[in-house]
Amino acid sequence: MAAALSAHDARLQWLEHLAHERRASPRTLEAYGFAAGRYIAFLEQHRGESLSVRDLATVTAGEVRAWLAHLRAGDHPLSPRSLSQALSAIRTFHRFLDRRLDTPNAAIALVRGPRVKPGAPRPVTEDQAAGLLAEPALDPDREDWEAARDQAVLALLYGCGLRISEGLSLKRSDAPLPELLRITGKGGKTRMVPVLPAVRAAVDAYLAEAPFALEPDGPLFRAKRGGALGPRHVQATMQNLRGRLGLPASATPHALRHSFATHLLGAGADLRSIQELLGHASLSTTQRYTEVDAAALLSVYNQAHPRA
Repeated sequence: MAAALSAHDARLQWLEHLAHERRASPRTLEAYGFAAGRYIAFLEQHRGESLSVRDLATVTAGEVRAWLAHLRAGDHPLSPRSLSQALSAIRTFHRFLDRRLDTPNAAIALVRGPRVKPGAPRPVTEDQAAGLLAEPALDPDREDWEAARDQAVLALLYGCGLRISEGLSLKRSDAPLPELLRITGKGGKTRMVPVLPAVRAAVDAYLAEAPFALEPDGPLFRAKRGGALGPRHVQATMQNLRGRLGLPASATPHALRHSFATHLLGAGADLRSIQELLGHASLSTTQRYTEVDAAALLSVYNQAHPRA
C-alpha cells in the first residue's frame, strides 16, 4: 500500500503526525512543510518524473547536496542557518518515512549541513536589567514571596552570570550566600563566583518571605505549591516582564547572563576573568562578547559623533 503512496501524500501524512502526535507548533509545521515541499519538487524536476514514497528510499546523498546547493544559489538564497534548518526538516521527514512507512534511506545521514557561526549574544542594557529586577515587585498578581523569589532568581542570573539550571540547582543549605559561591556547571565543571551584596540581599529577602519549611538538602527556590521551581517558570516570568517593559523577544533569562559578561567587559574586565566567571571551557566562546561590546561602541559613536 505504501508503494502506491505518492511522495506528496507521504508529506501530508508526516505533517499530520507532527501536528497531532508530536504537537508541533503552527510555525514549525509551516516551516517543515515548506522545506519538504521544495525538496520533493526539486527531486521530481531533477529526475523528470513524479515520485512515489518508495522513490524517496532511493534518494542519494548527492541529490540531497544538489538540493542544498539549489537553495543556496536560487533567486532568494538561504543563509547557512536556514539551510541547516531545512536539512533538519528533511532528516525528520525521512525518519518518519523509515519508522511509519517502512521506507528507510541511509544516505541522508551522510549529508552534513553547512557550518553555522553562532550569533553574537544579545544582552540587555544596564537600565533594562535594573528594570527587569525591579518589576516583579510591581506585579499585582504575584504574592509578595513569589515576587521576592523571582527577583532573587533574576538577580543571580544577572549578578553572578549563572545559567538558569545553575541558579535553580542551589540548595537551601547554600543560603545565606557566601562571598564566593561554588557552582557546578556543564560537564560537572565547578567554578567560584563572587556574590554581590545586592544578590545576597535578594536571596535573603526571598527566604524571609517564603511560606514553606525548606529542608537543607531541598531546592532553594520553590514553585507556588512547594515543589522545585522549574526553568519554564523563569522563562515565562521573563516573557511577562519584557512585555510589561516593552523589551524585545531577545530579553530572555539567558540574556541576563550575556549582559553580566558584556557589562563586565565594558567596565574593563579581561576576557580570561570573564571566561572563568562564566565557566566557559574555551576562550573562543567568551570572545563572542567582544563582538557585542564593539557593536555597542559603534552604535554610541554613530549616534554621538557629529560626522557620523
